[in-house]
Amino acid sequence: MFDDQSLDAALQRIDEWERSATQRAEQAQELARRAAQISATARSRDGLVEVTVGPEGQIQRLHLDDRIRQQPAAETADQIMATLRSAQGRLVRQFDEVTAETVGADSETGRMLMDSLRKRLGTGAEPA
Repeated sequence: MFDDQSLDAALQRIDEWERSATQRAEQAQELARRAAQISATARSRDGLVEVTVGPEGQIQRLHLDDRIRQQPAAETADQIMATLRSAQGRLVRQFDEVTAETVGADSETGRMLMDSLRKRLGTGAEPA
């Protein structure tokens, strides 16, 4: 059925596939490790609001300067939301970089993970 040459070629392809699968698994583990450590901080232009988000885009820290009391609550709410979106945009950019460095931005895994984060955060399908 197989001659020695075709058997050797088939075994070589199997070995290459196995190495490739192992490498992809290692890259995915590195991505998961690094992504879990990502956070991003943004500050409003006037410095009254500072928001830090964690790896899933969740608020980890919200700092309001005491001067915030001098403005209407609606303005404060708008500033918080705008600063949150800015921090989440920074997070997406960091995640894009980590993805490119590990599994590759053009890989199926990379595209799927980046799209998933953007959708969860409502930042759209294009890089922020």
